[in-house]
Amino acid sequence: MDIEVHQKGHAPMAKQNVAEQFVDILVRAGVQRLYGVVGDSLNPVVDAVRRNAAIDWVQVRHEETAAFAAGAEAQITGRLAACAGSCGPGNLHLINGLYDAHRSMAPVLALASHIPSSEIGLGYFQETHPDQLFRECSHYCEMISSPQQMPRLLQTAIQHAIGRGGVSVVSMPGDIADRPAPEKTIEHALVTTRPTVRPGDTELDKLVTMIDEADRVTLFCGSGTAGAHAEVMQFAERIKSPVGHALRGKEWIQYDNPYDVGMSGLLGYGAAYEATHECDLLILLGTDFPYNAFLPDDVKIAQVDVRPEHLGRRSKLDLAVWGDVRETLRCLIPRVRAKTSRRFLDKMLKKHAEALEGVVKAYTRKVEKHVPIHPEFVASVVDELADQDAVFTVDTGMCNVWAARYLTPNGRRRIIGSFSHGSMANALPQAIGAQFIDRRRQVVSLSGDGGFTMLMGDFLTLVQYDLPVKIVLFNNSSLGMVELEMLVAGLPSFGTANHNPDFAAVARAAGAHGVRVEKPKQLAGALKDAFRHKGPALVDVVTDPNALSIPPRISAEMVTGFALSASKIVLDGGVGRMLQMARSNLRNVPRP
Repeated sequence: MDIEVHQKGHAPMAKQNVAEQFVDILVRAGVQRLYGVVGDSLNPVVDAVRRNAAIDWVQVRHEETAAFAAGAEAQITGRLAACAGSCGPGNLHLINGLYDAHRSMAPVLALASHIPSSEIGLGYFQETHPDQLFRECSHYCEMISSPQQMPRLLQTAIQHAIGRGGVSVVSMPGDIADRPAPEKTIEHALVTTRPTVRPGDTELDKLVTMIDEADRVTLFCGSGTAGAHAEVMQFAERIKSPVGHALRGKEWIQYDNPYDVGMSGLLGYGAAYEATHECDLLILLGTDFPYNAFLPDDVKIAQVDVRPEHLGRRSKLDLAVWGDVRETLRCLIPRVRAKTSRRFLDKMLKKHAEALEGVVKAYTRKVEKHVPIHPEFVASVVDELADQDAVFTVDTGMCNVWAARYLTPNGRRRIIGSFSHGSMANALPQAIGAQFIDRRRQVVSLSGDGGFTMLMGDFLTLVQYDLPVKIVLFNNSSLGMVELEMLVAGLPSFGTANHNPDFAAVARAAGAHGVRVEKPKQLAGALKDAFRHKGPALVDVVTDPNALSIPPRISAEMVTGFALSASKIVLDGGVGRMLQMARSNLRNVPRP
């Protein structure tokens, strides 16, 4: 008998065990990979994966990477992804990545393997209680205690993850996984996609009245506008509204947007803050923007969200609308009265362009000759050279700033980061999950030296699977965002310096392409070579640790909570190609 056939196919007369049945249900739910680290209580499931041709085991070096990778895969595909950890310490390592996936509304099923069922509650080696530990970062978290229970419990977990958008955790003792599966089990028809939600007519009528009565309306968009770009643009044109966005809304709403006034928040730019504060009516579309200090408290606010628990938890609402953004706008557009005055819209577009002109001047001065290299320059060159359908994964911290200001969305690119959970070390693991989906699609990880070194062991995962991920490492030998926070609070920086190796040499020693860049004129060539390389590549760019500057005026609100407008933002740098778009939009503004 052929060995491979024997390994990747069930013997025709063999009776299934629970682990095999578990894996079969995952496959039926559309799971193609199971990310994790093998070990003891997890071994029966891993062996079942080995013998099932429809699913692959992805061996990572750290379970946190497994969870981040699964979360990225789920965000990009919209389908269920899965990860696993062995009992005790193994599955505990999943928790940070699962928090991120849950807060990103990524449908992920996590298997937290457990100690032998007869030993639970007796202080056994590596004993924890995963059915309790993961409750805060999941919609569903339960333990399988018998073979008869497993199919329904797993199917219920899958429905929660897909239906509610987030994480489900299933805990299963290794001895249960190894037992024979029951011959007759109930199999549900599994949900694989989420439906659209249409608001009720009463809420729609109230919102129409609010819009018709307002002279100045602003739209503020989040990740809930995914797939609704055309509807948002049509709606903005009908009511002559400026359109701002949160960081997670950038990739969905900024491109081809003649109403764009930038981004609000700590990393913001342009006139989004002014547009949200100077309007009569602010409409929040699919955003759970967490920084309520940037939201107005003296204008009317309506919020549209598919998750009712998000409605009103950031600001006082005059109207809460439970519905999918795209479906809601399709209902609204024919009902609202078309506005004729562009006065407010044009005023905000002018403010937006003026604000961007100012920060561009600060960035462009001798930037191509500056040593150490300006990180803004690195981000702008990456944006220029990367593919038009590239997937960018972005580390938390200063890399978030450069991504927010320099990566140009176009409707085909994706930008994935720990934007809601704010974890370090997310970019490399998320790049692994993104690249497994499609090896031909360019995946670029914008990594900080702090985040990269935290899970650097999984650079070896790229090499082991020959994943062609391109890592652009912003190496400023410091935890830059933390230094900024200390400076703003009036504290001396402490504990933020990193003593780094030559990361390019480390990459080459691991068997990957690695190059170190210390001068701006070397950057474009190094990136082109890395992007052309067929396997994993790392470009170690030595960047200026002093690239942060504090504005001349620091308010008390800034010290306590960064609560100031984007025009007084902490981070003074360029804004990439956004100025070009703002200038283009100004052509539609009538001249006096």
